[in-house]
Amino acid sequence: MPQLSRTRAAVYLAFLVIIWGINWPLSKYALLYTPPLLFAGVRTLIGGVILVLVCLPRYKLLRLKQTWHIYLISSVLNIILYYGLQTVGLNYLPAGLFSALVFFQPVLLGLGSWLWLGESMFGMKMLGLVLGFLGVAAISSGGFTGPISTVGIWLAIGSAVSWALGTLYMKKTTGQVDAIWVVALQILIGGLVLTGAGSAFESWSDIHWSLPFVVCLLFISIFVIALGWLVFFKLVGSGEASKVGSFTFLIPLISISCSVLFLGEKITLTLVAGLILILLSIVLVNSKPKALRSKKKLHTA
Repeated sequence: MPQLSRTRAAVYLAFLVIIWGINWPLSKYALLYTPPLLFAGVRTLIGGVILVLVCLPRYKLLRLKQTWHIYLISSVLNIILYYGLQTVGLNYLPAGLFSALVFFQPVLLGLGSWLWLGESMFGMKMLGLVLGFLGVAAISSGGFTGPISTVGIWLAIGSAVSWALGTLYMKKTTGQVDAIWVVALQILIGGLVLTGAGSAFESWSDIHWSLPFVVCLLFISIFVIALGWLVFFKLVGSGEASKVGSFTFLIPLISISCSVLFLGEKITLTLVAGLILILLSIVLVNSKPKALRSKKKLHTA
């Protein structure tokens, strides 16, 4: 996949962080109108259908017989396990703690990118990944009150691991499948599975199809699911996965900032501390030691 220009990469990153950040309070609001598993399924299914319709003119690039396993594996890791474990796990843990554990993903992604994708790893990058996770933990610490369930902790960690493995797998298989088709089909397959699970365990009659819910559902389906995942894997495929992962530490910050602005939550000292740690994390992860910069210059000379 070709490299993105700095300007385009910055625009994509800003879009992704903002959209995925506001997704958390929007989803929390939407759950007032719908059971959780059906909501996870329907929003994902709508996003998948939209992307498949967009992909239809590119049907010759699908090559389903040769690459069906890539679509299936990426769907299981990035959609079915990630959203499924997340939806169930939120019933066991406070949202703040759960989101902090899920955003251990960039640390796992950084380690996996080093071990399996051959990306560079150095002390400052590792420190930056750890500081980013600590920043997310600080921001989410307001949600640490309440019952702590071992099951919930494992579900949150499972969600983080599945997202990290899914991202690494997508990066590893770049070039074997069409970038848009693989995003579209994994979301469609995941949406069908999650909607089926929701239909089995929850009731459609419990969904209140009010205008606010429908608007929220469509916004999340189009911008968060369809465009969000497309942009995320576009960024991962065109650059270092660990660097893209470091910027996702900003997502909980955006989420809680929206809660402060629109839901009346208060700015706390831990929120400010978390912001400082996250910004420092991004600087460290995206910096390179002089030795690596010199080595790169020699290769390009």
